[in-house]
Amino acid sequence: MDSALVIGGTRFIGRHLVEELLEHEYDVTIFTRGNHDNPFESDDRVSHIEGDRTNDSALEAAATTVDPDAVFDCVAYHPKDVQAATRIFDDREAYVYVSSGAAYGREEVPKREDETPLEACTTEQAIDDSSDTYGNRKAAGDRAVFAAAEKGRNAMSVRPCIVYGPHDYTERLDWWIDRVNRFDRVLVPGDGTNIWHRAYVVDVASALRIVAERGEAGEAYNVGDRRLTTLEELVEVIAAQLETDVEIVHAGPHELAAGGIDLEDYLLYRSYPHVLSTAKLADLGWESTPLEEAMERAVDAHLESDRDGSEHGPDREAEERVLGILETL
Repeated sequence: MDSALVIGGTRFIGRHLVEELLEHEYDVTIFTRGNHDNPFESDDRVSHIEGDRTNDSALEAAATTVDPDAVFDCVAYHPKDVQAATRIFDDREAYVYVSSGAAYGREEVPKREDETPLEACTTEQAIDDSSDTYGNRKAAGDRAVFAAAEKGRNAMSVRPCIVYGPHDYTERLDWWIDRVNRFDRVLVPGDGTNIWHRAYVVDVASALRIVAERGEAGEAYNVGDRRLTTLEELVEVIAAQLETDVEIVHAGPHELAAGGIDLEDYLLYRSYPHVLSTAKLADLGWESTPLEEAMERAVDAHLESDRDGSEHGPDREAEERVLGILETL
């Protein structure tokens, strides 16, 4: 493969994917609405087509203009998006859909691509835009990929878990880095042992490329860090990269209630472990970045940015009330 069309490509996963493709000497075109700054605007190796991916005519024009070997779909949020793209790019060497670990419909450890069932998706959910139906819609997109493959199209799916790293506009990890960087005592919900599988964004980008080059049509591939960490271990890894010491304080639901906080208010907290098997992807030759190296880059990027995640997690004043009560116990 020599050329690629990235639907998306300027914000987070797509941005790192473009960099990954350039490193492997692809001719890259990005297809975006132009609503966000284009980090590749001055890079003559990257062409840009402006258009709305929900407009089939715009996608058809891009297919004709670019004629890419591989298509990477980073912003397909409804099953109809995948259905249209697999039809329009039906003769490409690879169509890779960015799905999600949220597509899985049963809690088990680990979740496996060919064993764990996917979420159902009703007609109403398929056209919804709320976060409540995100997993349902991603699962329906996966099924659209499988249906396309049955028609002879080289369509595949990649399912990341929680993605972190430079340019992460969700600020989920930034919230925790900010806490560790600014305070000596860090409140960790529960007993600190909960696990929500995470994936370094650079590894997600390499997974997308490798699946396009080596994956099989009609298959889905999980992607996540090969080394999992509990939430408490995550705080410790962040502290090590910041070269600081913090006291980790645990708080259960009753203690958190003193600050008007619920366990689920904490970013990256999940009561039931969410773990994806990555063996299938590893069989293609994919490897994940060592955790300490990935976290070092994530921390450096955080320190160079203005992101702190303050709009998403509990505020410090509420946490201080909880910490004050815990001191009296």
